Amino acid sequence: MSDSKTEFTPILLGSDFNAYGMARSLYEVYGRPVKAIAEAELAPTRFTKIVDLELIDGFSEDPTWIESMRKIKERYRNHDKPVILIGCGDGYAELISKHKAELEDVFVCPYIDYDLLKQLNDKENFYKMCDKYDLPYPSTRIITKDEYGSGEQIEQPFDYPVALKPANSVEWLDIHFEGRKKAFTIHDEAEFRDIVGKIYDNGYTSDLILQDFIPGDDSNMRVLNAYVDKNHKVKLMCMGHPLLEDPAPSAIGNYVAIIPEYNQDIYDRIKTFLEEINFTGYANFDIKFDTRDNSYKLFEINLRTGRSSFFVTLNGHKLADWVVQDYVFDSLKDQPTEFANKDTSNYFLWLGVTPQIFKKYAKDNDIKRKAEELINEHRYGDTFWYDQDKNVKRFALYKWMMHNYAKNFKKYFVEK
Repeated sequence: MSDSKTEFTPILLGSDFNAYGMARSLYEVYGRPVKAIAEAELAPTRFTKIVDLELIDGFSEDPTWIESMRKIKERYRNHDKPVILIGCGDGYAELISKHKAELEDVFVCPYIDYDLLKQLNDKENFYKMCDKYDLPYPSTRIITKDEYGSGEQIEQPFDYPVALKPANSVEWLDIHFEGRKKAFTIHDEAEFRDIVGKIYDNGYTSDLILQDFIPGDDSNMRVLNAYVDKNHKVKLMCMGHPLLEDPAPSAIGNYVAIIPEYNQDIYDRIKTFLEEINFTGYANFDIKFDTRDNSYKLFEINLRTGRSSFFVTLNGHKLADWVVQDYVFDSLKDQPTEFANKDTSNYFLWLGVTPQIFKKYAKDNDIKRKAEELINEHRYGDTFWYDQDKNVKRFALYKWMMHNYAKNFKKYFVEK
């Protein structure tokens, strides 16, 4: 990839919607296919001309990952242009951070040190940091495996329903059982005991986060993406207002409709937090508005872009290019922070489902009507269906994915 001055090579780790969205962001700027490496070929990166995907069995975890990266490193050792690693999933981001010292003599690794990553990836430690930096989050109780193993009844201090989720999101990727979800909404004591038991009996060892459930539907959620440069200064903040989530149990928390939103107070709070902890790279925050006290409460930080983060690129801020401008062109050091979405006249709606599914299932309110206006004005888009990458096979795949979404909404959707 190049502009008139400098060539560089980005390498995406992953093959999901996030990886395709980042590749598309780069392709729109530089016009060349993007290298990606993953363990398996997922639907978003199939039948595409913009992603050069290499598959390596077992690539999602050590020791295969670092052994493979050592070999890949040799390919680029004499490469005289920057080679940037971008992890498109929690596991890949953690692996790059963990082995950064070994990799960064050849690769640009725009990630925080491993000790800080472990603190932020563990929700329990993240909430302690929120306390320090005055960032509100839901009332929380920690459950440990030892507490479960003691045989004593686990007391929980909140009224039902309650929210339950793993503190260690990376370990959770390897835990499987019937009814597994990214996060659970639990409605009574019997369900609470059953879910906690299944989690620990199926091999999970870290803590669980039990939280006061913040009422409200998907339209009370917010998502914020940020890019922090190599000098630990926030350069981009882009907030979105999710209007609908995937209802399938395995996909709870995956947004399928986002409209841009501007909130300077949230921008300022999170900017201060990221700069005070000397963060570097991409960050993604899940937030919910609590109508009981009119506050925005943080759920978690993800140390990478998210599967729905293409809404940032769709609204004019080429998400993957920020790391390029930072490390390749060194163009961000004198730039002020860009607080996106202040001008509402430029909004585009991001969809992960068809407009028909959105109109049928999103809660009827003023913000939905604004989104419908954008649809009527053809000011909307998705990650997958890209004008520069259309072909018959991708069209068939797109129709298949939308068909499955329609089935899942019909089967699982419950109005909140």
